[in-house]
Amino acid sequence: MDAVSSLTTSTGLRNPLTAVAYLATGVAIGLGLTLFLLAPRAAATYLTTFATISLGIFVEAVPFLLLGTLASGMVEVFVDQETLARYIPRRALAASFGGALLGLAFPVCECGVVPLARRLFRKGLPLSSGVAFLLAAPVVNPVVLLSTAAAFGWGGMLAWRVGLSLGIAVLTGLLFASERDPANLLRPLSPSTGFEHDHPSGTVRTRLGRALVIAGDEFFEMGRFLVVGALLAALLQTVVPQSALLRVGGHPFLSVVAMMGLAFALSLCSTVDSFVALAFTGSSTPPPILAFLVYGPMVDIKSTLMLLGVFRRRPVAYLVLLPLLMTLVATVAINLAGSALWGGWTR
Repeated sequence: MDAVSSLTTSTGLRNPLTAVAYLATGVAIGLGLTLFLLAPRAAATYLTTFATISLGIFVEAVPFLLLGTLASGMVEVFVDQETLARYIPRRALAASFGGALLGLAFPVCECGVVPLARRLFRKGLPLSSGVAFLLAAPVVNPVVLLSTAAAFGWGGMLAWRVGLSLGIAVLTGLLFASERDPANLLRPLSPSTGFEHDHPSGTVRTRLGRALVIAGDEFFEMGRFLVVGALLAALLQTVVPQSALLRVGGHPFLSVVAMMGLAFALSLCSTVDSFVALAFTGSSTPPPILAFLVYGPMVDIKSTLMLLGVFRRRPVAYLVLLPLLMTLVATVAINLAGSALWGGWTR
């Protein structure tokens, strides 16, 4: 732990788990260089695959992280707590359901939703509403709805993806509603994020400038979690081939577990994951594909690391495990029910 503590201090990271992720990435790179010296051809193939995958994940996610941080800056400058309180219900069930539908107003994926949700929490958004927003927004937004429909049609897969995502998000939000003080779950913030300042009362141009400064600071703060997440996801994909996870495609339980593990490892953006999932329709029944489409946008490697920059470790564990268990139970039950329930989901 001395190495972890040293890394935590030297990088300014308050989260030991993030420091462990940096350390693990460094070790992986060191092992890759060692392999390159011992077996240059094999190492070159692995390193090329690793670099391609990590860069692809990063480039795919950056625009949406930028969109989320821009929305966060605008919220900080132009939305005050009184306005937010006026439109967000205070009752837990209504707040959770309202939060789950916020993605229709803020079309962000799992990368962009994290900084925006953090800003809304600091503006007084109830925990139940914010947690539901975090989990549902990557699916329940106009861009993802259209991409899912383009891949699978306006039918059962789209309806089940939206319905199951909403249900899991609302239930998880309700479980978090028992905590009355968000400060017990949220991490303290660095001064550079702009939370310690009230928004300026100057001209629109001045306020826009302030919003862009806040967005820039937050982009670089959250971006480090995205970089580490992309590296870890690429490392896992390089070491563990997808075929190893998909050999159990016919088993009603293991097929769901395999597709959820694949969704976690691939760390795809929710705007494009439907087209990747479509490729599995020939080797899997629809319920495992549904598990892929529901769990992946809620929890993957990069979003888990980004959540660690917002929440303390225990709430992040809940945010990973609760959707995992709910998705697993629901999709396995649908799979066991057989084609009478899920027949005709795909075109």
